[in-house]
Amino acid sequence: MSQAPAPMKTRLTELLGIDYPIVQGGLAHLSLAPLAAAVSAAGGLGQLGVACFATPEDLRSAIAEVRGATERPFGVNFPIGVKPLDAFLEVALEERVPVMTITGGNPEALMRRIQAANQGTKMLVLVAGARAAQKAQDLGAAAVIAVGMEGGGHLGRDDIGTLVLVPRILETVQIPVLASGGIADGRGLAAALALGAAGVELGTRFVAVQESNAHPAYKEALVKANETDTVIIERVIGRPARVLRSPFAEKILALEADLQARGADRETALPELLPLIAGANNIRAALEGDLEHGFVWAGQVVGLIHDVPPARDLVWRMVREAREIAQRLANL
Repeated sequence: MSQAPAPMKTRLTELLGIDYPIVQGGLAHLSLAPLAAAVSAAGGLGQLGVACFATPEDLRSAIAEVRGATERPFGVNFPIGVKPLDAFLEVALEERVPVMTITGGNPEALMRRIQAANQGTKMLVLVAGARAAQKAQDLGAAAVIAVGMEGGGHLGRDDIGTLVLVPRILETVQIPVLASGGIADGRGLAAALALGAAGVELGTRFVAVQESNAHPAYKEALVKANETDTVIIERVIGRPARVLRSPFAEKILALEADLQARGADRETALPELLPLIAGANNIRAALEGDLEHGFVWAGQVVGLIHDVPPARDLVWRMVREAREIAQRLANL
């Protein structure tokens, strides 16, 4: 797969200056420079995840590493609620990062600060509903990422699938919309474009590539899993999140069921649940490979993951598959 496919022209590729409308999601503990650089160099948009870095200077070093590996655009993901973000945002602004994505909460404060810097930074906001998409547009987002309930990690509360959510948001906003959740290959890319999306964001699929620092056991589990091998945790505290099914995930679900039976609200449930859903348990499984005593994020798309290719091969393969599908549909 030595020859790159011809660029695809969508509102997203024109907005971000990339060749293909494929964005790597902000993966907890996994969005490091090698992965981000590989995706960007392949013609998509790679991202560094602020959640991956202990200090703002670590983020600065990672930005330099990406720029040393590719001249192509890249992004930095800011997950609200994971850690204080102010100092990390200052670094991203000082380094004039071209794209910033905001996930996990109310983006207004961060967006105001990015706009105040007046650097032309493209802001992309993850949303799970039409109302949030409209608000993001009103606040100045350049595009929104619509994440359906099939996705891995934290999701919306309304259990709306990507196939319905993307057209609904397209009816609501005028800015480009990316589809996220349930997309792993060229079929998903073609489907998203057919719905009217300007591109796609992939999370779980980019865990299972060679440049990802995920433990081999995590990658192997994704390849072996089928589409029924995920469950949603954290519903009892109002922030549903999809993980790979495992004995540890079942332990979390059992505690949530008990809390619900006891009538616990978010405030009373969180202290009991926190020891199980703490980030250390995710790190133990995702980076150390102990899936028996920790949990990993994963979407239903695991049923479509069958290999662990280089990121470049995955991106180019998706583009070729999508074009073949488009041609077949044109021949109808």
